[in-house]
Amino acid sequence: MADTNTPKSGASNSGALSTLVTVYFFWGFIAAGNGVFIPFCKHYFQLDQFQSQLIDFAFYLAYYLGALGLYFAASVFGKDLVAKWGYRNSIVYGLLFSALGAIIMIFAVNANTFPGMLAGLFAVALGFSLQQTAANPFTALLGSPETGAHRITLGGGINSFGTAIGPIVVALALFGATKSNDTLINSLGLGKVSILYAGVGGLFILAAALFFFSKKLPSGKYETDTEKSPKALGALLAMTILLVAVFVPIFKSYTIITEDKALLQSIEMDRFKWLLCGLVVIVGTLLISLNRAKKDATGWGAMKYPQLILGMLAIFTYVGVEVTIQSNLGALLELKEFGGYASSQVAPFISMYWGSLMIGRWTGSIKAFEPTESLKNMLLFVTPIVAFGVVIAVNTIAQNDMAPLYQYIVCVAVQAVAFYMSKDKPARTLMLFSLLGAACMVAGILTTGKIATYAFLSGGLFCSIMWPCIFALSIAGLGKFTSQGSAFLIMMILGGAIIPPIQGKLADLKAIGIHQSYWVPAIGFAYLAWFGFAVRRMLQKQGIDYDAGTGSGH
Repeated sequence: MADTNTPKSGASNSGALSTLVTVYFFWGFIAAGNGVFIPFCKHYFQLDQFQSQLIDFAFYLAYYLGALGLYFAASVFGKDLVAKWGYRNSIVYGLLFSALGAIIMIFAVNANTFPGMLAGLFAVALGFSLQQTAANPFTALLGSPETGAHRITLGGGINSFGTAIGPIVVALALFGATKSNDTLINSLGLGKVSILYAGVGGLFILAAALFFFSKKLPSGKYETDTEKSPKALGALLAMTILLVAVFVPIFKSYTIITEDKALLQSIEMDRFKWLLCGLVVIVGTLLISLNRAKKDATGWGAMKYPQLILGMLAIFTYVGVEVTIQSNLGALLELKEFGGYASSQVAPFISMYWGSLMIGRWTGSIKAFEPTESLKNMLLFVTPIVAFGVVIAVNTIAQNDMAPLYQYIVCVAVQAVAFYMSKDKPARTLMLFSLLGAACMVAGILTTGKIATYAFLSGGLFCSIMWPCIFALSIAGLGKFTSQGSAFLIMMILGGAIIPPIQGKLADLKAIGIHQSYWVPAIGFAYLAWFGFAVRRMLQKQGIDYDAGTGSGH
């Protein structure tokens, strides 16, 4: 039964909504800030590219384990814990857990330990996992169902704004207003990281207090039974156990200290092999589940639908591609042929990458406001230019030199044309944007300098709209299994933990290097293009012609 504090249809909840969207900002701010934090830690702790990617590994692994834990508990107790606690309390618990992660980070910084910092980031993201599970349905709850998509779109826009300014704020916190070079990074120390996370932790606690004491926010408590899916649960638990087995030797190798070059090379190859095994475990589990569910759908729950399983792999790929492009961007920009930038100078590029996602999501959300056809067509070209100007303006205020990025507006114009051609159809949008993303990655690999840099940054433009496209196509036709299918898709944010370290390990191999390692996102975009083509046919066979519009992104 729904909580009696639930707002009635048509009620005005602008105050409650303004409180709620703060968590969307936090998700984007911290995740995008990691793009600057990674090269900082790489130089400070003298890590290789793979080791620096453990920041993303810890962060996005937490999303998977958090969502899996909630699903496991629901399977055991037969109740949705988030619904039982209530959306408001779930967000409060998530914010407090993230605050605990910030405290762990501060202790780790004072102890000068990189593994401890990874534990802190893991705890922060674990809190985010709970927040995200509750926030989307809670946002839809704050008002009439007819305008629910508009409110979620607003949350996505706030999230994207957080991703755009996160790298700038983190860079200012680490390096200050002066543009230091890598030779000065060690002298900066970790004290500023401690101050940064003290501030972040304080904001988490403040937000939790606002949610807890706000009289405008309903509790959002529901009593609901969950659909049983023992075979799906078994498959996911088996996959988790295998992943633990795969990553134990990787982390053991991280602690080995030696100057023996032959031994180091052997360790690097072993890491790469184990990383590939992890990828095989995930892809293999999903494909085997797909095959078995086709033969006997009993006990598979939402995973009996092929669009859902292949959509899980698509979310895994999309998040991995989105994260790995920017996570390895700092190392790429250090190359002379890409400008020879210091770690303290990459923030504008990281900001523009995440700003590219903001540009796409703002443009993709136009239809949610139901403009006339002529106004919509005009906004398809005006909105991305305005959003591009916002990214430039924010960086300029932060005294970042944006001159090298002014001509990037050409790439923004290409994306605007792609939006016009997509006609708001999820499958067509996904195919078109994936093909353009793959083309940009190949162009970046085959060139250097400004053209290649713009090509790689454009990955953000073409990733921007993929989350809602994949999500909508994957849960189409699931009926009573829609909620469960949504939870499975959120688990696959795991891609952000697996794919970036694989690219980082390839970048460490002399035969490949950081530039050629970008074949990883190129292959990822190729799969997403295939999924966009294949899922449309799958849905048509089920009698579903899914041509609904898209909204905001993850």
